[in-house]
Amino acid sequence: MLSVPYALSSGGWLSLILLFVIAVAAFYSGLLIQRCMDIDSTIRTYPDIGEHAFGKKGKIVLSIFMNTELYLVATSFLILEGDNLHNLFPKMKLEVAGLTISGKKCFTILGGLIVLPTVWFDSLSLLSYVSASGVFSSVIIIGSILWTAVFDGIGFHQEGSVPLNWSGIPTAVSLYAFCYCAHPVFPTLYKSMKNKRQFPNVLLVCFILCTLGYASMAVLGYLMFGSTVESQITLNLPTEELSSKIAIWTTLINPVSKYALMVTPILNTAQNWFPSCCKKSRSFRLFLSTSLVTSSVIVALAIPFFAYLMSLVGAFFSVTASLIIPCLCYLKISGTYRNLGCEMLIIGCIILMGVVVAIVGTYTSLQQIIEHL
Repeated sequence: MLSVPYALSSGGWLSLILLFVIAVAAFYSGLLIQRCMDIDSTIRTYPDIGEHAFGKKGKIVLSIFMNTELYLVATSFLILEGDNLHNLFPKMKLEVAGLTISGKKCFTILGGLIVLPTVWFDSLSLLSYVSASGVFSSVIIIGSILWTAVFDGIGFHQEGSVPLNWSGIPTAVSLYAFCYCAHPVFPTLYKSMKNKRQFPNVLLVCFILCTLGYASMAVLGYLMFGSTVESQITLNLPTEELSSKIAIWTTLINPVSKYALMVTPILNTAQNWFPSCCKKSRSFRLFLSTSLVTSSVIVALAIPFFAYLMSLVGAFFSVTASLIIPCLCYLKISGTYRNLGCEMLIIGCIILMGVVVAIVGTYTSLQQIIEHL
Protein backbone atom coordinates (compact mmCIF):
# COMPACT_ATOMS: atom_id res chain seq x y z
CA MET A 1 0.00 0.00 0.00
CA LEU A 2 2.87 2.38 0.77
CA SER A 3 4.44 1.77 -2.64
CA VAL A 4 1.43 1.82 -4.97
CA PRO A 5 1.66 5.63 -5.43
CA TYR A 6 5.25 5.10 -6.58
CA ALA A 7 4.06 2.30 -8.88
CA LEU A 8 1.45 4.61 -10.39
CA SER A 9 4.08 7.33 -10.74
CA SER A 10 6.36 4.89 -12.57
CA GLY A 11 3.73 3.72 -15.06
CA GLY A 12 1.45 6.74 -15.38
CA TRP A 13 -2.30 7.04 -14.88
CA LEU A 14 -3.23 4.37 -17.42
CA SER A 15 -1.07 1.79 -15.62
CA LEU A 16 -3.79 1.69 -12.95
CA ILE A 17 -5.74 -0.49 -15.39
CA LEU A 18 -3.05 -3.13 -14.92
CA LEU A 19 -3.72 -3.17 -11.17
CA PHE A 20 -7.29 -4.25 -11.85
CA VAL A 21 -6.19 -6.79 -14.50
CA ILE A 22 -3.76 -8.40 -12.04
CA ALA A 23 -6.44 -8.35 -9.32
CA VAL A 24 -8.89 -10.24 -11.54
CA ALA A 25 -6.23 -12.76 -12.61
CA ALA A 26 -5.12 -13.30 -8.99
CA PHE A 27 -8.72 -13.75 -7.86
CA TYR A 28 -9.30 -16.39 -10.53
CA SER A 29 -6.08 -18.24 -9.66
CA GLY A 30 -7.24 -18.23 -6.03
CA LEU A 31 -10.40 -20.02 -7.12
CA LEU A 32 -8.24 -22.55 -8.97
CA ILE A 33 -6.45 -23.32 -5.70
CA GLN A 34 -9.82 -24.14 -4.15
CA ARG A 35 -10.68 -26.42 -7.08
CA CYS A 36 -7.38 -28.27 -6.69
CA MET A 37 -8.17 -28.91 -3.02
CA ASP A 38 -11.70 -30.04 -3.81
CA ILE A 39 -10.33 -32.63 -6.24
CA ASP A 40 -8.21 -34.27 -3.52
CA SER A 41 -9.15 -33.88 0.17
CA THR A 42 -5.63 -34.86 1.29
CA ILE A 43 -4.28 -31.51 0.07
CA ARG A 44 -3.87 -29.25 3.11
CA THR A 45 -1.06 -26.81 2.30
CA TYR A 46 0.24 -24.91 -0.70
CA PRO A 47 3.27 -27.20 -1.17
CA ASP A 48 0.85 -30.16 -1.06
CA ILE A 49 -0.74 -28.83 -4.25
CA GLY A 50 2.66 -28.84 -5.95
CA GLU A 51 3.35 -32.38 -4.73
CA HIS A 52 -0.03 -33.64 -5.94
CA ALA A 53 0.53 -32.09 -9.36
CA PHE A 54 4.22 -32.68 -9.98
CA GLY A 55 5.45 -35.00 -7.21
CA LYS A 56 8.20 -34.30 -4.68
CA LYS A 57 9.96 -31.88 -7.04
CA GLY A 58 6.79 -29.78 -7.25
CA LYS A 59 6.57 -29.63 -3.46
CA ILE A 60 10.21 -28.58 -3.15
CA VAL A 61 9.82 -25.86 -5.79
CA LEU A 62 6.71 -24.41 -4.11
CA SER A 63 8.42 -24.51 -0.70
CA ILE A 64 11.43 -22.64 -2.08
CA PHE A 65 9.23 -19.93 -3.61
CA MET A 66 7.18 -19.59 -0.42
CA ASN A 67 10.11 -19.31 1.96
CA THR A 68 12.21 -17.06 -0.26
CA GLU A 69 9.30 -14.69 -0.76
CA LEU A 70 8.61 -14.57 2.99
CA TYR A 71 12.29 -13.96 3.72
CA LEU A 72 12.52 -11.02 1.30
CA VAL A 73 9.27 -9.52 2.59
CA ALA A 74 10.60 -9.74 6.16
CA THR A 75 13.82 -8.09 4.96
CA SER A 76 11.81 -5.28 3.37
CA PHE A 77 10.24 -4.64 6.79
CA LEU A 78 13.68 -3.76 8.14
CA ILE A 79 14.37 -1.46 5.16
CA LEU A 80 11.03 0.23 5.77
CA GLU A 81 11.89 0.74 9.45
CA GLY A 82 15.26 2.24 8.57
CA ASP A 83 13.87 4.60 5.91
CA ASN A 84 11.00 5.96 7.99
CA LEU A 85 12.94 6.33 11.25
CA HIS A 86 15.66 8.17 9.34
CA ASN A 87 12.96 10.41 7.91
CA LEU A 88 11.85 11.26 11.44
CA PHE A 89 15.39 11.64 12.82
CA PRO A 90 17.56 12.68 9.84
CA LYS A 91 20.53 13.82 11.94
CA MET A 92 21.04 10.45 13.58
CA LYS A 93 24.43 8.73 13.09
CA LEU A 94 26.68 6.48 15.15
CA GLU A 95 30.43 6.20 15.47
CA VAL A 96 31.89 2.83 16.47
CA ALA A 97 35.64 2.15 16.59
CA GLY A 98 36.31 5.08 14.29
CA LEU A 99 33.64 4.03 11.81
CA THR A 100 30.66 6.27 11.10
CA ILE A 101 27.38 4.43 10.59
CA SER A 102 24.70 6.43 8.78
CA GLY A 103 21.25 7.00 10.22
CA LYS A 104 19.47 4.59 7.88
CA LYS A 105 21.86 1.76 8.70
CA CYS A 106 21.61 2.50 12.42
CA PHE A 107 17.84 2.33 12.32
CA THR A 108 17.86 -0.81 10.17
CA ILE A 109 20.07 -2.53 12.74
CA LEU A 110 17.85 -1.17 15.52
CA GLY A 111 14.82 -2.63 13.75
CA GLY A 112 16.54 -6.02 13.70
CA LEU A 113 17.28 -5.81 17.43
CA ILE A 114 13.66 -4.89 18.17
CA VAL A 115 12.15 -7.81 16.23
CA LEU A 116 14.75 -10.33 17.43
CA PRO A 117 13.02 -11.19 20.75
CA THR A 118 9.72 -11.76 18.92
CA VAL A 119 11.18 -14.65 16.90
CA TRP A 120 12.36 -16.37 20.09
CA PHE A 121 8.79 -16.98 21.27
CA ASP A 122 7.48 -20.53 20.95
CA SER A 123 3.91 -19.29 20.89
CA LEU A 124 2.92 -16.55 18.47
CA SER A 125 -0.76 -16.41 19.41
CA LEU A 126 -0.41 -12.96 20.95
CA LEU A 127 1.45 -11.63 17.92
CA SER A 128 -1.22 -13.04 15.62
CA TYR A 129 -3.84 -10.87 17.33
CA VAL A 130 -1.55 -7.84 17.14
CA SER A 131 -0.92 -8.55 13.47
CA ALA A 132 -4.66 -8.51 12.81
CA SER A 133 -4.47 -4.80 13.51
CA GLY A 134 -3.02 -4.45 10.01
CA VAL A 135 -6.51 -3.92 8.60
CA PHE A 136 -7.11 -0.98 10.93
CA SER A 137 -3.60 0.31 10.32
CA SER A 138 -4.29 0.51 6.60
CA VAL A 139 -7.40 2.59 7.22
CA ILE A 140 -5.50 4.85 9.63
CA ILE A 141 -2.68 5.39 7.14
CA ILE A 142 -5.05 6.30 4.27
CA GLY A 143 -7.04 8.59 6.54
CA SER A 144 -3.92 10.31 7.88
CA ILE A 145 -2.51 10.91 4.41
CA LEU A 146 -5.84 12.24 3.17
CA TRP A 147 -5.97 14.59 6.17
CA THR A 148 -2.43 15.77 5.36
CA ALA A 149 -3.47 16.56 1.80
CA VAL A 150 -6.71 18.37 2.64
CA PHE A 151 -5.98 20.15 5.92
CA ASP A 152 -2.19 20.37 6.29
CA GLY A 153 -1.41 22.31 3.13
CA ILE A 154 -0.08 19.59 0.82
CA GLY A 155 -2.99 19.76 -1.60
CA PHE A 156 -3.29 18.01 -4.96
CA HIS A 157 -0.78 19.36 -7.48
CA GLN A 158 -0.06 16.40 -9.81
CA GLU A 159 3.39 17.80 -10.62
CA GLY A 160 4.94 15.79 -13.42
CA SER A 161 2.03 13.34 -13.69
CA VAL A 162 1.68 11.64 -17.08
CA PRO A 163 -0.99 9.47 -18.75
CA LEU A 164 1.46 6.66 -19.56
CA ASN A 165 5.17 6.00 -19.09
CA TRP A 166 6.22 2.88 -21.02
CA SER A 167 9.67 2.65 -19.45
CA GLY A 168 8.13 2.49 -15.97
CA ILE A 169 5.49 -0.13 -16.76
CA PRO A 170 7.65 -3.13 -15.65
CA THR A 171 8.23 -1.56 -12.24
CA ALA A 172 4.57 -0.60 -11.89
CA VAL A 173 3.29 -4.07 -12.81
CA SER A 174 5.79 -5.78 -10.52
CA LEU A 175 4.69 -3.68 -7.55
CA TYR A 176 1.03 -4.23 -8.41
CA ALA A 177 1.68 -7.99 -8.50
CA PHE A 178 3.25 -7.83 -5.06
CA CYS A 179 -0.09 -6.56 -3.73
CA TYR A 180 -1.61 -9.99 -4.41
CA CYS A 181 0.96 -12.42 -3.03
CA ALA A 182 -1.17 -14.15 -0.36
CA HIS A 183 -1.99 -17.28 -2.36
CA PRO A 184 0.26 -19.61 -0.33
CA VAL A 185 -2.02 -18.85 2.66
CA PHE A 186 -5.27 -19.69 0.84
CA PRO A 187 -5.17 -23.49 1.42
CA THR A 188 -4.80 -22.99 5.19
CA LEU A 189 -7.63 -20.45 5.17
CA TYR A 190 -9.86 -22.74 3.11
CA LYS A 191 -9.26 -25.74 5.37
CA SER A 192 -10.02 -23.70 8.48
CA MET A 193 -13.43 -22.50 7.25
CA LYS A 194 -16.54 -24.01 8.81
CA ASN A 195 -18.57 -23.42 5.65
CA LYS A 196 -16.13 -23.98 2.78
CA ARG A 197 -18.74 -23.08 0.17
CA GLN A 198 -18.36 -19.46 1.30
CA PHE A 199 -14.69 -19.37 0.25
CA PRO A 200 -15.32 -17.76 -3.18
CA ASN A 201 -17.43 -15.07 -1.51
CA VAL A 202 -14.77 -14.44 1.14
CA LEU A 203 -12.15 -14.24 -1.59
CA LEU A 204 -14.26 -11.83 -3.65
CA VAL A 205 -14.88 -9.47 -0.71
CA CYS A 206 -11.18 -9.51 0.25
CA PHE A 207 -10.02 -8.76 -3.29
CA ILE A 208 -12.56 -5.96 -3.75
CA LEU A 209 -11.63 -4.27 -0.45
CA CYS A 210 -7.89 -4.67 -1.00
CA THR A 211 -8.04 -3.41 -4.57
CA LEU A 212 -10.11 -0.38 -3.56
CA GLY A 213 -7.57 0.34 -0.81
CA TYR A 214 -4.60 0.03 -3.17
CA ALA A 215 -6.24 2.11 -5.88
CA SER A 216 -7.31 4.81 -3.41
CA MET A 217 -3.80 5.11 -1.99
CA ALA A 218 -2.24 5.12 -5.48
CA VAL A 219 -4.51 7.90 -6.78
CA LEU A 220 -4.26 9.92 -3.55
CA GLY A 221 -0.46 9.74 -3.44
CA TYR A 222 0.00 10.51 -7.13
CA LEU A 223 -2.38 13.47 -6.94
CA MET A 224 -0.46 14.82 -3.94
CA PHE A 225 3.13 14.41 -5.09
CA GLY A 226 3.07 13.51 -8.80
CA SER A 227 6.39 12.28 -10.18
CA THR A 228 8.20 13.26 -6.96
CA VAL A 229 6.47 10.57 -4.87
CA GLU A 230 8.99 8.39 -3.01
CA SER A 231 9.17 4.59 -2.94
CA GLN A 232 7.19 4.83 0.32
CA ILE A 233 4.70 7.67 0.39
CA THR A 234 5.40 8.23 4.10
CA LEU A 235 8.83 9.57 3.10
CA ASN A 236 7.08 12.49 1.33
CA LEU A 237 5.02 13.54 4.33
CA PRO A 238 5.98 16.63 6.38
CA THR A 239 7.22 15.15 9.65
CA GLU A 240 6.20 18.22 11.70
CA GLU A 241 2.48 17.60 11.11
CA LEU A 242 0.53 15.41 13.57
CA SER A 243 -1.32 13.55 10.79
CA SER A 244 1.99 12.69 9.13
CA LYS A 245 3.43 11.44 12.41
CA ILE A 246 0.38 9.21 12.92
CA ALA A 247 0.82 7.72 9.44
CA ILE A 248 4.57 7.20 9.87
CA TRP A 249 4.39 5.69 13.37
CA THR A 250 1.54 3.41 12.32
CA THR A 251 3.75 2.29 9.45
CA LEU A 252 6.61 1.62 11.87
CA ILE A 253 4.57 -0.41 14.36
CA ASN A 254 3.10 -2.82 11.81
CA PRO A 255 6.33 -4.58 10.71
CA VAL A 256 7.41 -5.13 14.32
CA SER A 257 4.25 -7.13 15.01
CA LYS A 258 4.33 -9.03 11.72
CA TYR A 259 8.00 -9.92 11.34
CA ALA A 260 7.87 -13.03 13.54
CA LEU A 261 4.69 -14.31 11.87
CA MET A 262 6.33 -13.80 8.48
CA VAL A 263 9.48 -15.81 9.27
CA THR A 264 7.84 -18.58 11.31
CA PRO A 265 7.27 -20.85 8.26
CA ILE A 266 10.94 -20.39 7.35
CA LEU A 267 12.04 -21.33 10.87
CA ASN A 268 9.74 -24.37 10.84
CA THR A 269 11.28 -25.51 7.56
CA ALA A 270 14.80 -25.00 8.93
CA GLN A 271 13.93 -26.93 12.09
CA ASN A 272 12.71 -29.83 9.98
CA TRP A 273 16.23 -30.07 8.57
CA PHE A 274 17.61 -30.65 12.09
CA PRO A 275 14.78 -32.40 13.96
CA SER A 276 16.97 -34.12 16.56
CA CYS A 277 18.89 -30.93 17.42
CA CYS A 278 15.75 -28.83 17.77
CA LYS A 279 13.99 -31.34 20.02
CA LYS A 280 16.96 -31.72 22.36
CA SER A 281 18.22 -28.16 22.49
CA ARG A 282 16.24 -24.96 22.85
CA SER A 283 19.48 -23.02 22.38
CA PHE A 284 19.79 -24.46 18.87
CA ARG A 285 16.32 -23.10 17.99
CA LEU A 286 17.38 -19.73 19.35
CA PHE A 287 20.52 -19.94 17.22
CA LEU A 288 18.45 -20.61 14.09
CA SER A 289 16.07 -17.71 14.73
CA THR A 290 18.89 -15.31 15.62
CA SER A 291 20.82 -16.31 12.49
CA LEU A 292 17.75 -15.70 10.35
CA VAL A 293 17.23 -12.19 11.75
CA THR A 294 20.94 -11.41 11.45
CA SER A 295 21.03 -12.49 7.82
CA SER A 296 17.95 -10.40 6.96
CA VAL A 297 19.58 -7.35 8.59
CA ILE A 298 22.70 -7.92 6.47
CA VAL A 299 20.63 -8.21 3.29
CA ALA A 300 18.66 -5.06 4.24
CA LEU A 301 21.93 -3.17 4.73
CA ALA A 302 23.37 -4.50 1.47
CA ILE A 303 20.23 -3.82 -0.63
CA PRO A 304 18.50 -0.85 1.05
CA PHE A 305 16.16 -0.20 -1.89
CA PHE A 306 12.59 -0.79 -0.73
CA ALA A 307 10.79 -0.28 -4.05
CA TYR A 308 13.32 -2.19 -6.14
CA LEU A 309 13.38 -5.14 -3.74
CA MET A 310 9.59 -5.25 -3.63
CA SER A 311 9.53 -5.00 -7.41
CA LEU A 312 11.83 -8.02 -7.61
CA VAL A 313 9.68 -9.99 -5.17
CA GLY A 314 6.52 -9.04 -7.03
CA ALA A 315 7.87 -9.79 -10.50
CA PHE A 316 9.56 -13.10 -9.80
CA PHE A 317 8.14 -14.67 -6.64
CA SER A 318 4.63 -13.22 -6.35
CA VAL A 319 3.75 -13.63 -10.03
CA THR A 320 5.10 -17.18 -10.06
CA ALA A 321 3.51 -18.28 -6.77
CA SER A 322 0.19 -16.45 -7.19
CA LEU A 323 -0.48 -16.65 -10.93
CA ILE A 324 1.65 -19.15 -12.82
CA ILE A 325 1.93 -22.06 -10.36
CA PRO A 326 -1.78 -22.25 -9.36
CA CYS A 327 -2.73 -22.33 -13.06
CA LEU A 328 -0.17 -25.02 -13.94
CA CYS A 329 -1.09 -27.16 -10.93
CA TYR A 330 -4.80 -26.91 -11.72
CA LEU A 331 -4.23 -27.90 -15.34
CA LYS A 332 -2.21 -30.93 -14.24
CA ILE A 333 -4.49 -32.05 -11.39
CA SER A 334 -7.78 -31.52 -13.21
CA GLY A 335 -6.63 -32.60 -16.66
CA THR A 336 -8.16 -29.45 -18.17
CA TYR A 337 -5.17 -29.08 -20.50
CA ARG A 338 -6.59 -31.95 -22.58
CA ASN A 339 -9.66 -29.91 -23.53
CA LEU A 340 -9.39 -26.71 -25.50
CA GLY A 341 -12.14 -24.38 -24.36
CA CYS A 342 -12.95 -21.07 -22.73
CA GLU A 343 -11.42 -22.06 -19.38
CA MET A 344 -8.22 -23.25 -21.04
CA LEU A 345 -8.02 -19.96 -22.96
CA ILE A 346 -8.40 -17.88 -19.76
CA ILE A 347 -5.80 -19.93 -17.91
CA GLY A 348 -3.44 -19.75 -20.87
CA CYS A 349 -3.74 -15.94 -20.96
CA ILE A 350 -3.00 -15.71 -17.21
CA ILE A 351 0.07 -17.93 -17.58
CA LEU A 352 1.30 -15.94 -20.58
CA MET A 353 0.81 -12.65 -18.73
CA GLY A 354 2.58 -14.06 -15.69
CA VAL A 355 5.57 -15.26 -17.71
CA VAL A 356 5.94 -11.88 -19.46
CA VAL A 357 5.73 -9.96 -16.17
CA ALA A 358 8.15 -12.35 -14.50
CA ILE A 359 10.78 -12.04 -17.23
CA VAL A 360 10.53 -8.29 -17.93
CA GLY A 361 9.88 -7.27 -14.32
CA THR A 362 12.67 -9.38 -12.87
CA TYR A 363 15.18 -8.09 -15.42
CA THR A 364 14.16 -4.47 -14.78
CA SER A 365 14.25 -4.74 -10.98
CA LEU A 366 17.62 -6.53 -10.98
CA GLN A 367 18.99 -3.88 -13.32
CA GLN A 368 17.75 -1.12 -10.99
CA ILE A 369 19.24 -2.81 -7.91
CA ILE A 370 22.63 -3.31 -9.60
CA GLU A 371 22.70 0.30 -10.84
CA HIS A 372 22.12 1.63 -7.32
CA LEU A 373 24.54 -0.64 -5.47
